[in-house]
Amino acid sequence: MLQNNKAVRDEKVIDFTLANSNNLLLIFTRNPEIGKGKRRLAATVGDQAAFDIYKFLLAHTVAITKNLYAEKEVYYSEEIWENDIWDNQKFGKKLQIGEDLGVRMANAFQQGFQNEYQKIIIIGSDMLDLSQEDLEEAFKSLEKNDFVVGPAKDGGYYLLGIKKFLPALFKNKTWGTETVLKDTLADLKNETTALLETRNDVDYYEDIKDIDAFSPFLKHIKL
Repeated sequence: MLQNNKAVRDEKVIDFTLANSNNLLLIFTRNPEIGKGKRRLAATVGDQAAFDIYKFLLAHTVAITKNLYAEKEVYYSEEIWENDIWDNQKFGKKLQIGEDLGVRMANAFQQGFQNEYQKIIIIGSDMLDLSQEDLEEAFKSLEKNDFVVGPAKDGGYYLLGIKKFLPALFKNKTWGTETVLKDTLADLKNETTALLETRNDVDYYEDIKDIDAFSPFLKHIKL
């Protein structure tokens, strides 16, 4: 079995820059509890469907990150869950600390750099429109750039990668609004920055209503 797994990995041909650098992936997640999280989506589809959709997105995030050639740390919003879909053998587990998203992200990045990681990328846990290859591309782009940003269609970003800590990135932002990307890119105007493809995250019913993967969760919707 081990030989088979090795063959699969060899066939994939791990990029030299990925295999020989100190990469860290931060995954920010909200503890999945019904009636909490995805409130804008739940306003249309209901609490149960929003809960089921979020768990579906979590499972997708596990699938695209578990084999990524990087250290991986899951940052929980409320409390660390030892026995859940995040395999303790593949994912480190930590708690988000700070009064807003900016402070929580800054603390996670700073801890990563203190632990001597060279390239650190952060993502959320609710992006269906994201693959392992996208994450590999993001890490590779940090070879020639100090920053990488994945723009979201709603004016935010779904990925941020950095090689050096820049405090301004995490301050003076109205988190969760359409100004976050613009303000972030303004902070990076004098930095070497790579932009990934614009992707759509899942906040509203309109984000998912025409995507086949979500149709099992929307059978009860009559709009």
